[in-house]
This record gives sequence, C-alpha cells and structure tokens, in this order.
Amino acid sequence: MAASAVQASDPAIKPICAKVLASERLSRADARALYHTRDIFTLGELANQARTSRHGRKAFYNINRHINYTNFCVLRCKFCSFYRPYPRRAERAADGYELALDEIVQTAADACKQGATEVHIVGGLHPKLPFSYYTDMCRAIKQSCPKLHIKAFTAIEIVHFTRISKPRLSIAEVLLALCEAGLDSLPGGGAEIFDDRVHDETFQSKVGEQHWFDVHRVAHELGIPSNATMLYGHIETADERITHLIKLREHQDDSLAQRKAAFQCCVPLAFIPEGSALAHLPGPTGIDDLRTLAVTRLMLDNFPHIKAFWPMLSPKLSQVALNWGIDDFDGTVVYYDITKREGRGTNRQELSVDQIRNLIREAGCIPVERDTLYREVRRDRGAEPCAASPAC
Repeated sequence: MAASAVQASDPAIKPICAKVLASERLSRADARALYHTRDIFTLGELANQARTSRHGRKAFYNINRHINYTNFCVLRCKFCSFYRPYPRRAERAADGYELALDEIVQTAADACKQGATEVHIVGGLHPKLPFSYYTDMCRAIKQSCPKLHIKAFTAIEIVHFTRISKPRLSIAEVLLALCEAGLDSLPGGGAEIFDDRVHDETFQSKVGEQHWFDVHRVAHELGIPSNATMLYGHIETADERITHLIKLREHQDDSLAQRKAAFQCCVPLAFIPEGSALAHLPGPTGIDDLRTLAVTRLMLDNFPHIKAFWPMLSPKLSQVALNWGIDDFDGTVVYYDITKREGRGTNRQELSVDQIRNLIREAGCIPVERDTLYREVRRDRGAEPCAASPAC
C-alpha cells in the first residue's frame, strides 16, 4: 500500500506518513512515536513502503556457511550463552572448543562445493591463539577457494587482534594484514547497544561504542565494506535503541560522504535469554521484533538493506518481516553455535535454498540470490558455484 493511502488511526504518527511518502528523514521524536504507537499495522505499512521504494518486491538471500572457530572467550557478557572460560591447567575444557585450521578450511571448501558464495567467520576472544592463526585462516581459505568471499571478525575481534599481535599493531595494520591474507568484508557483530548504562550492566569487559566505530571507520577508509547490528530485547529502553540507530545513521552519513566504503546493511538481532546470565528476562515478543525491524528500516534511510537473521528471529517471523521493512532473509547458515533457538539444542541450523525461496514467495516477494556485496548471482548455463568478490 502506498504511503498516501495509509490511514493512521493514531494522530501522533499521521505526520510521519507524509514524511515517509516524501522520503524525508525521520527525527528522534518520530522514532519515539513509532515505538510507542498502538497502530502497529500502519507502522508495518510505512516500513513496507520504505522497503518497496528501494527494492520493489525483491527479497535477497545468499548461500553461505557460518563458522564459529572457538567459543573460548576472555569476556563475560551477561547476554551471551556462547562463551566458555578458557580452562586452567588443572581444569578440563568441558564443552569449550577451538577449531584447527584444516577443519576450518575443509568446512569452507565443502560449503563452496555446495554452492556457497560466502563464509561468515566469528568467534570468542581466545586468550592463547596468536594473530597468525587468523591471517593463516584467511590465506588458507583463499588458497582452497579463491572466489569464496570471506566475511569475518567483528570489530571486537579486530580490537583483540591489535592487543595480541607482536609487535602490537594498529587497527589499520590489522585490517591490512587480514586483507592481504584474503579478508573481503566485516560483519557487524559486537555493537550491542550504544549506551554507557547498558554497557556497564551487561558487557562491561567488552570494548564499547568508540572502539566499535573506530574499527568500522578505519575499515571504510580502507575501502572494506561492513555491516552493523543492534542487539535488542534485554535491559535497554526504546530510547536507547533509537539513540543506537541514530549513531549508526550519522556514521553512515560520514562514510558515504568521505570514505571509500560504507555499511551494506543493518541486522537487528533479537536477544535470546536461554543459557545466559540474563535468562530471567523474557526476551522480545513477536510484536516487539516486528516493531523494531520496522523502526530500523524507517530510521536508517541511508542503509540500503535491513536483514532478518532467521536463526534468532525464527524463519516464520522473518517471513512476516518481509512485509515489515525487511528486504534480506540472510542465507542457508548451516551451522551457527552462538545461539541455538532453531537448532533444537544443536548448532545445526540450516534452511535449504528451496525452503528460503518458498518462504519468500509465500510472503509475496521475488527471491533473488545475492553475493555478499548484494550483486545478483546467476546460476544458469553452468555458472560457477562461487561468485567472485573483489579483494579489499
């Protein structure tokens, strides 16, 4: 439905309908009105209008493989059920793990053979692995699968690498070394919520927003594209979510104006309480999920894509979200160890291409396979299974 035909029942959001129709930037006050309105169907229509004006009825997905190379981590974030403390000499590792490089390369090679165009690699901040482990990882994957796009290492991991490198390297030096080894782009994890109160209460030992933005600023200056995230549904308020989105928007304005690369998409991530130190919290409801996705699309007018990460939202809600501002369904994923909402207690979390395409079609959208840089992948007439990605 066109914005001009939207009939808002809440007077507070009627002026916002006109702004969306005119493609005008929304204010903090507008975001507050959208977060608090009970007219959620109009909110969904407005977000769908913003999504359709950019992409029509196209909905993107990719064939990818997630690799979580270790769950040992020096941090103790309260919202995280993934990390395991590194064992002392007298202790057993229990369910902690670290993958050998040949295991990672074999996983990437298997994914490439099955048509993947991307590996998405993140892990805990391991206290013992040297920086060479990460450069060797990228180099070995590229040697095995030259056309496979490596999207790897959150900003938090990049800062960790600056601290473990010998001699100590700057953010730019770490990124350049990784790029020389084969890194193509950065994921957006580790942003959480850009707020001092939330940081101090839930992830005090993790670097905060300044370091996160420093990494992405340097990456964009070097021409390395990246994503952004927001972890919502724990102790943060609606106003704190809005501030987070505005800070992302301001950074994107600067990157688009004066840097070689920018954010490709934003991925709002729904907090899953089970197994974390915040397990007593209920987590976001379905309505809260849809509201947050819609507000994200409307506020981030300079982000080309907003992604629904189905392992954390569920495939069904992600399908609904395709009419609430979302244009990217993410991908096949296969293994994801950070949360196990869709894995029935395991890290096997996979949707086939047929399942993804059917979910997209049922939502009234046109499925479009993309590579990491949102270029359409065509597989007719013997197209190669791994789409080429330019080196950073």
